[in-house]
Amino acid sequence: MPGFWQFPTVSMGLGPIMAIYQARFNRYLENRGLKAVDGGKVWAFLGDGETDEPESLGALTLASREKLDNLIFVVNCNLQRLDGPVRGNGKIIQELEAAFRGAGWNVIKVIWGSDWDSLLAQDDHGHLRKRMGEVVDGWFQKYSVESGEFIRKHFFGAHPELLAMAEELTDKKLQHMRRGGHDSDKVYSAFHAAVNHKGSPTVILAKTVKGFGLGEAGEGRNVTHQQKKLNEKELREFRDRFGIPISDSEIDEMPFFKPPDDSREILYIHERRKALGGYVPQRKDSAAPLKIPGLQEFEEFFKGSGKRQVSTTMAFVQFFSRLLRNKEIGKAIVPIVPDEARTFGMESLFRQYGIYASQGQLYEPVDSDQLLYYREARDGQILEEGINEAGAMSSFISAGTAYATHGIDMIPFFIFYSMFGFQRIGDLIWAAGDMRAKGFLLGGTSGRTALNGEGLQHQDGHSHLLASTVPNLLAYDPAFAYEIAVIVQDGLRRMYEAREDIFYYITLGNENHAMPKMPAGVEQGILKGLYKFKPGKKGGIKAHIFGSGSLILEAVRAQKMLAEQYGICADVWSATSYNELRRDALKADRWNRLHPLDPPRIPYVESVLIDEEGPCVAVSDFMKAVPDQIGPWVPGGLVTLGTDGFGCSDSRPALRRHFEVDAEFVCVAVLQVLAQRGQVPRQRVQQAIDDLGLDPDKASSMAY
Repeated sequence: MPGFWQFPTVSMGLGPIMAIYQARFNRYLENRGLKAVDGGKVWAFLGDGETDEPESLGALTLASREKLDNLIFVVNCNLQRLDGPVRGNGKIIQELEAAFRGAGWNVIKVIWGSDWDSLLAQDDHGHLRKRMGEVVDGWFQKYSVESGEFIRKHFFGAHPELLAMAEELTDKKLQHMRRGGHDSDKVYSAFHAAVNHKGSPTVILAKTVKGFGLGEAGEGRNVTHQQKKLNEKELREFRDRFGIPISDSEIDEMPFFKPPDDSREILYIHERRKALGGYVPQRKDSAAPLKIPGLQEFEEFFKGSGKRQVSTTMAFVQFFSRLLRNKEIGKAIVPIVPDEARTFGMESLFRQYGIYASQGQLYEPVDSDQLLYYREARDGQILEEGINEAGAMSSFISAGTAYATHGIDMIPFFIFYSMFGFQRIGDLIWAAGDMRAKGFLLGGTSGRTALNGEGLQHQDGHSHLLASTVPNLLAYDPAFAYEIAVIVQDGLRRMYEAREDIFYYITLGNENHAMPKMPAGVEQGILKGLYKFKPGKKGGIKAHIFGSGSLILEAVRAQKMLAEQYGICADVWSATSYNELRRDALKADRWNRLHPLDPPRIPYVESVLIDEEGPCVAVSDFMKAVPDQIGPWVPGGLVTLGTDGFGCSDSRPALRRHFEVDAEFVCVAVLQVLAQRGQVPRQRVQQAIDDLGLDPDKASSMAY
């Protein structure tokens, strides 16, 4: 389609895996009949030094296994990192050839330019080819900064026949003999062969010189990234090297050179730019807006679960299944799971929607006799990525940007262990935001005390803090099924009807509890980040407890204890998003700062609390810094309880006692802040500590 598309700047090594999964996603769309087969290619340009990043070569076998001949890698092999050679004592091109060819790729090497062709034609005894193969990359880097005399002596001087070959070549010619990546004829031939290759992905390994053409100013030298300008002598050398028609009298003014408007070069450039859709890369949203189902279509999730106990993960899967069945948007949904679908209770989707496999299913699965068997299909809808979070996130980016790359709205839902999201692939999530990807990230088994028995490996207490660093990511920590329904439905509306450049992170838990009925009129509070969930009984000293995720259960338990044992009337609030509350408050502050003569705007969190009596205490299964984000706008301040420190392997009650976020510690926190206000005697706080069996001298969860 017209227009340009490229990955943003990400950490070295991530671009290649993103390109591989983009090529795969293009085939996914074709096999599902959502996109015409148009012969388009996905190109990835990377450096030889960048291939040392494990992610850069980690998905090579996927590309060949799925025969992605719509994928072309071009590796610029200039043999050099910023600090020195990539393989000073070896040969990076041979190493990369072995890796790519071993993984089943078509390998094209562009090593020597046309200047070497006549010498190779004379190489009857193979001495030149032998010399080319035995010289390590460190020497080739050295040759790029040395004189022709040095090259003659060191390279050709290794054998009499080589010296004889070089006799007719001047030192200047030897110094400027091009490597393959700087020979336009050789590069064109390589690109032509790559574009027309069928049956497997292609990599072009092009040998070049870093800073080519800069001469002593930077060619082949380790200062290239720091080289900002050339002096007059260096400019003259650059001009002469490439035959640029600028006179000596003009050179000190450093003029731009542009061929005449009617020249072949300029006409060709204009022709290609028009064919590509424009002169400047841009993101074009040509997808027709989807018709998003209204909130009323999900009323079943507002009624509560009665006595049946379910987790928010189970509630989400039920809601997700409903979305997949929707006639308007069902086909546009892309479920993405990295080998954990059964963990999240999603195996029921296997048989009905199928797991995408480019070749279909060539075997009978071991569970074929069961109702929920593992079914792969060429037109499967689920992207089951294996144990590969980076690949799954790359698929999310491909699907989330399909509105621009293909003019098709796709709705990715990437379900993963929340600990493995931002901690492992945070850079890719940042890239998704930079690329204006749309969709939903679902962090399962979230919270530092919810997934007991897993210790540091899975207990996430900081992903919401990391999520706050991505400007266009909306992060929510829902506690109930109806909150999930409200958040996801509104997210679909905002992204795919209103066309907002945002995406979502929603954390899910695995602790079962009865889902309550949705209170009336709380929809906006859910979306804005805070609403009163369960008011306390009227009368007595007032307080407020903010709960999130599974720990809202501890807030409710503390509410009961405070009322029955200490005569405190505490309201329980559901804090669905501290991140959104903070953003809203910052926007209000900015507006007020820049409009001093206008009536000030009041942040949402302040507006709902300003008329409430009593202190506010927040309890979170995440670090204290998450609820602390809204502290400046909470009237009277905010006391926070959170899970700072490493995780532990133990039961949920023991973990919550360890991190001091159970109902007992919530009660003490409420009483303590009331005592500080002079509303209750301090002795009552001590009595509560004794009555509730808390150990004031126990070790803090913050180990250091």
